[in-house]
Amino acid sequence: MTEQYEEFKALKPRRKTRVVKVGDVLIGGDNPIVVQTMTNTDTLDIDATVAQIMQCVDAGSEIVRLTTPTVKHVKALKEIREKLASEHDCYVPLVADIHFDKKAAFAALEEADKIRLNPGNLLDSRANDDKILTDEEYAGELERIEEGLIPFIDKLKETGKPIRIGTNWGSLSGRVLARYGNTPLGLAESVMEYLRVFKKYDYHNIVVAIKSSDPMIMIEANRILVDKMDEEEMDYPVHLGVTEAGSQDDGRAKSTIGIGTLLMDGIGDTLRVSLTEPPEDEIPICFTILQATQRRITKAEFISCPSCGRTLFDIETVTKQIKERLGHLTGVRIAVMGCIVNGPGEMADADFGYVGGAPGKISLYKNKEVIEYNIPEEGAIDALIELIKKEGKWIDVK
Repeated sequence: MTEQYEEFKALKPRRKTRVVKVGDVLIGGDNPIVVQTMTNTDTLDIDATVAQIMQCVDAGSEIVRLTTPTVKHVKALKEIREKLASEHDCYVPLVADIHFDKKAAFAALEEADKIRLNPGNLLDSRANDDKILTDEEYAGELERIEEGLIPFIDKLKETGKPIRIGTNWGSLSGRVLARYGNTPLGLAESVMEYLRVFKKYDYHNIVVAIKSSDPMIMIEANRILVDKMDEEEMDYPVHLGVTEAGSQDDGRAKSTIGIGTLLMDGIGDTLRVSLTEPPEDEIPICFTILQATQRRITKAEFISCPSCGRTLFDIETVTKQIKERLGHLTGVRIAVMGCIVNGPGEMADADFGYVGGAPGKISLYKNKEVIEYNIPEEGAIDALIELIKKEGKWIDVK
């Protein structure tokens, strides 16, 4: 049984990718999976954008993307960067989000730390939206796109800037839609068509992304993309996200399913949770998903039972108190259990346990071993902290 468990734990190692440097942040390789978000201010409103970036950074965002639909918006990045540095001593990498404007794409190579391009919105012709092209016609369109990309690739080589080639479910070109339909395969091919051009001209400072509002489609499309990249010897890092996921419970559930499943597959080097909420609200769920999939441990993990008639203390209040006092710890698993019926068994993976032993009495555990029996509830949290300190797992709040 132990051998089977160890085999399971060894499954799905993180996919090996090249390292892409964005400002001072490293994506891919053995580096921690990077958390990012995107502002929703008008980028031309410098003060509002700077304020929102700082809210995101304070929440833990390591890269911030901004809307840059025109050259004017791209040029605003310079002033935003200067204000971040001079007023906040902040040097978070800034990503320019480019869709339709080729001039904005070139300008972004001077002002941004990274550029996001959407293949379906940049160089594809809209003349053939409803026409299924012959193989010869399709190849001709790919040649036209290649010719359009060459000047941009030349400029990329001059600047060395990284790019993200990212396509969305709702922005596939008519050419791709006519050939593949609105399918995960179509999403993957839309990205691969661009990657093949960049590989041909020997530019590899690339991150890739496929997003959909449907987590099932997003999962399948990314799996297809990774398989295709592996077949064609491409090791580009993958950005994960469920686009337009919504808000509150819906947005968090969809994002957890889509991003979490791929992380468990070993896929993913950076991620964003897209919520219809202030962007700083996206950051905590990013770290929660990473923690739950054990891909990046940044905080304490708490295991608590749902409570029932056997519960011997106010478990909801006590769990909240324990989180408030111990939540700053990193990489420690703490179980809060209402009684001894299921507690010791269900907290088997925890480092420390706080378990109701009798009315008003708490027992403290280290792993499965009882360290203290039936201590008074009033001082039990303090006793738990002392136990954690004794085991060398405590750190003071910064």
